[in-house]
Amino acid sequence: MVLLAFLVLLSAGVFLESSEAQEDLNTLPENYIKGVQLAEEQINSHQTIKNIFLYFKSLEKSDIDGGFGVRYLFHRFYLKATRCPKGTADPNPTECTFRNDRPLIDCGICYKTYSGEIQSEPKPYIHCIHKPQLTQVSCERCQQTLNR
Repeated sequence: MVLLAFLVLLSAGVFLESSEAQEDLNTLPENYIKGVQLAEEQINSHQTIKNIFLYFKSLEKSDIDGGFGVRYLFHRFYLKATRCPKGTADPNPTECTFRNDRPLIDCGICYKTYSGEIQSEPKPYIHCIHKPQLTQVSCERCQQTLNR
């Protein structure tokens, strides 16, 4: 009986955790959501990835107005492994629950937008590695790219 109660509490915790992350993504401004999607596409396209990674939470953001509809964005966030296999159509945290047995992926991305669309020049800089290996050097390189 104690085991059953523990499993019910554990299941509720997983549901709350996964729904909290999705709410965070939906509260981000559209320009940041596009950057997260770009990073998710890159990570989930790797041959070694077996399960889909989804946005988990933001760590830091910056947005520089370049004028005339141009914005330079930096976003650092975590991606977390889910239980959905690679190739799942329209994955989301309510259907693809997060796994707690895999490390988070720490991502830093900087890119330029014009009228809300990510520009190909300069090429968006995406750097994602298993936590806690994202270094200060990686963050500084991204900031230097924004300041050019």
